[in-house]
Amino acid sequence: MILPPATLGMLGGGQLGRFFVAAAHEMGYRVWVLDPDPHSPAALIADRHLLAAYEDYAALDELAQGCAAITTEFENVPADTLDYLNKFTIVRPAAAAVSVCQNRIAEKNFLRDHGLPHADFSAVHREQDLQEASDQLFPGILKVARFGYDGKGQAVVSSRAQALAAFQQFKGETCVLEQKLELDYEVSVVLARDEAGLVKSFPTAENSHRKGVLDVSLVPARASAELRAQAAELAARIADGLGYIGTLAVEFFVVRGQLLINEMAPRPHNSGHYTLDACISSQYEQQLRALCGLPLGEARAHSAAAMVNLLGDLWYESSPTGHRYREPDWSKLYAFPTLKLHLYGKHHARPGRKMGHFTVVDADPERTRELAMAARAAIGIFDAV
Repeated sequence: MILPPATLGMLGGGQLGRFFVAAAHEMGYRVWVLDPDPHSPAALIADRHLLAAYEDYAALDELAQGCAAITTEFENVPADTLDYLNKFTIVRPAAAAVSVCQNRIAEKNFLRDHGLPHADFSAVHREQDLQEASDQLFPGILKVARFGYDGKGQAVVSSRAQALAAFQQFKGETCVLEQKLELDYEVSVVLARDEAGLVKSFPTAENSHRKGVLDVSLVPARASAELRAQAAELAARIADGLGYIGTLAVEFFVVRGQLLINEMAPRPHNSGHYTLDACISSQYEQQLRALCGLPLGEARAHSAAAMVNLLGDLWYESSPTGHRYREPDWSKLYAFPTLKLHLYGKHHARPGRKMGHFTVVDADPERTRELAMAARAAIGIFDAV
């Protein structure tokens, strides 16, 4: 076991890293953050900020020498960086697992090879691949294989011609063409797996999105107990297949009552924010426990929860001269006594940027949802969920 007051390393300085730093500090650890952004939210509260690129080997050497173990808060840290650091210190999750999640083609092939349910797909390396793709994949969604997130790098295509045009817009970048599905709804499972293979899953969340970005997560998901259990079982199979150590998130589509795996994230997840306020242990504490070889904490929820994302759009209001920047009136949220507000300390708000979230907790799931929707409207988010 790696025990406090050891120093841990974090690759990436966003809000997920910030929550990890906070959890580590509460448990007595120090944390160094490596991130190229001078204003990174995690670095603002870290014990040390290495302001460097993820391929800066001098900075990586310093991180490895100073840290007993290193983890990451987002999947696009180069796998080569993780491999390099692993020569000198503990790195979890491993580069091999992260590399599968970094590339949609590798991810889909992993699901297929392990007999896990997923939508039909085809890898697209060149225009000819689209010309030869099955008619069953149209209408479909063309997604870049790497670095796409929150709806970015995706295009809905109803025909082969539209797919070819979208592929050209993506400048011929390798893509995946997936069959477009009529969804009942979406769910996700966040779990932790330790080095002995023990898995602890948090309750399955039901998710809704706006403009490709997670908007609301409800826990427990409004699904049958059987479906929630099946989602947890499938997520655990993925973690086992990857030999994963750490916190992992798996997103699912529910189509005609059946689960299909959409994608996985080798890190804590936006839809797991609720664990901070509604569970015995948070997803960030579990990430730390798995990293340090500690026994995993209890993942059980003690309350129902509804989490609402706060995007940068809230910081702007319409005026006759355009859009005026202003801080939202947080008193409207603090008026709800069972609401927990989390702001990420980001340097500047811009439309679509995740700036914070709030979680409402209550014993009754339906009351939790109703309170969260009322708070959501009070702060200025009015469209229906």
